[in-house]
Amino acid sequence: MTSVGFIYLLLIGSAYLLLLLRNRQKVQLSLKVAGQSLLKLLPLLVAIFGLVGLFQEFLPPQLVSRWLGESSGLLALLIGTSAGAISIGPPLAAYPLAGSLLHAGAWPPAIAAFILSWISVGIITLPFEAQVFGSRFALLRNGISFLAAMLSGLLLGLLL
Repeated sequence: MTSVGFIYLLLIGSAYLLLLLRNRQKVQLSLKVAGQSLLKLLPLLVAIFGLVGLFQEFLPPQLVSRWLGESSGLLALLIGTSAGAISIGPPLAAYPLAGSLLHAGAWPPAIAAFILSWISVGIITLPFEAQVFGSRFALLRNGISFLAAMLSGLLLGLLL
């Protein structure tokens, strides 16, 4: 377990212990809700980590380095942003995938752009968004979000 995860567990465990003294019934209800949430998320988590495993074993680091590495420059940034933009799923899924790509040699700004575009750009959901908000709004929002993800990735590269 990472130190951040351990710290979170300690903080949350401490909060539960303190609140247990205050209201035992609410703590029990909270634990029940937490357990139900975990059961709902479990299939997704198993799928995400299965995908990460596939990436790590079947996606050669040389390929990741060639397409998403620092030597690819702006192309890596564009590929990372585009990959995030066409991905669908909860943001929780982006982090383990991004971590495995980073571990395989991807350039951090490209990975930052990947995560940001995953969260903010919705190419797959664009038709629905256009139907609800109008085509002009949907295209502008997605285009601006795409550019913002690329610029944020570049900014991260300058700061690291």
